[in-house]
Amino acid sequence: MLAGRERAAVRSVLRRLLDDERVSLVRGGRARGAPELAAALGERLDALRTDVPPAVINATGVLLHTNLGRAPWPAEAIEAARRAASGYLFLELDPASGRRAARFPAVEEHLTALTGAEAAYAVNNNAAALALAVSVLARRAAVLVSRGELAEIGGGVRIPEVIRRAGARLVEVGTTNRTRLVDYVAAFDDHRVGAILRVHASNFRIDGFTERPALDELGDLARQRGVPLVEDLGSGALLDTARFGIAHEPLPEESIRAGVDLVTFSGDKLLGGPQAGLIVGRAQLVGRLRRDPLARAMRPDKVTLAALAATLAIYRGGEATAKIPVWRMLVASGDELGRRAEALSAGIRPSRLHADVRAVQSTVGGGSLPGELLPSLALAIASHHPDRLHRRLRTGVPGVIGRIEGGILLLDLRTVLPEQDDDLVAALCAAGERAK
Repeated sequence: MLAGRERAAVRSVLRRLLDDERVSLVRGGRARGAPELAAALGERLDALRTDVPPAVINATGVLLHTNLGRAPWPAEAIEAARRAASGYLFLELDPASGRRAARFPAVEEHLTALTGAEAAYAVNNNAAALALAVSVLARRAAVLVSRGELAEIGGGVRIPEVIRRAGARLVEVGTTNRTRLVDYVAAFDDHRVGAILRVHASNFRIDGFTERPALDELGDLARQRGVPLVEDLGSGALLDTARFGIAHEPLPEESIRAGVDLVTFSGDKLLGGPQAGLIVGRAQLVGRLRRDPLARAMRPDKVTLAALAATLAIYRGGEATAKIPVWRMLVASGDELGRRAEALSAGIRPSRLHADVRAVQSTVGGGSLPGELLPSLALAIASHHPDRLHRRLRTGVPGVIGRIEGGILLLDLRTVLPEQDDDLVAALCAAGERAK
């Protein structure tokens, strides 16, 4: 059992085991003998090899569920990451010349082709992308932001704090609901401005009596005053969501065409790939960001870059709605969901559980398309103790997470991938057996 194991590692696990045993004895537990303790030690050592987060079937109806890891990766990205992690690769080496080269240039090539930008750069998340842009372009200067765009990104992180931590000075312009071009113009009279920042309201919505300048107007002002216009698009989509019957999410290529100098957006939300912050825009500005020492602290590793390149390649090949899970969920038709719902309901009939098919609504989540609802279908499972049933499903293998409404457990099928249907049936049947 202990052959070939490092003594220090075994000693650490054994100490924790004995500490737990002492606590058990103090609480009146039974004393275990040496053979039982040795077996328990072996179990704990073996568990270390598989101590990874368990797989989860997301039946919540929230496509980009932050607590469940946001976007699942396409199969091509998973395979690219596996290959990158399993050996060496040409990360910063040109195979033809044998000389040092740009770091994983495929990512930049894909991004510039997809957005029409001159250059691109990737860091480890969108907050880092924004912080890097502000720090390099506007350090010790003012950054102009409309009051209506001072958003909280999530987890208590707020745009004003990102700007301040990046070494710039926030200057609020306009009001919460109405900001005009003259508000930006007036700010130049009172401050040494380093950049204008436009923040897309990707996780909130202001309706009613509202106004703000068009992007091309802001771009013209930025060029007249000799400062860059930076736009934080948040979730960032590479396909027009309006094509699929939901609100239009601004595209990076639209911002580039409108004259934005740098655009930042996420890799693990509507783009549907690994966590990353993507920066596209003018080559001269992207080059400044790339050369800044702070960029090295924010750069992704080879596995992330490989998965990101594979995801972006799917977009370039025109296969996003067929291969990228978040887009497969977004475009799933009512007929497809209905066929799956009936098959799943029939699959669990031999168990103690009974499921009806119910019309529900899904949300995109993950700070994307706030307020947008997608028609969906769910398995509605009645139970005397829905909380207990939900807990049995959550703690199974794989775990299943749904939502409870009106005392009914709902398993929304829009966020369950078709290839997970058999596992969902097995999990439901197992939960039904455990209820006996």
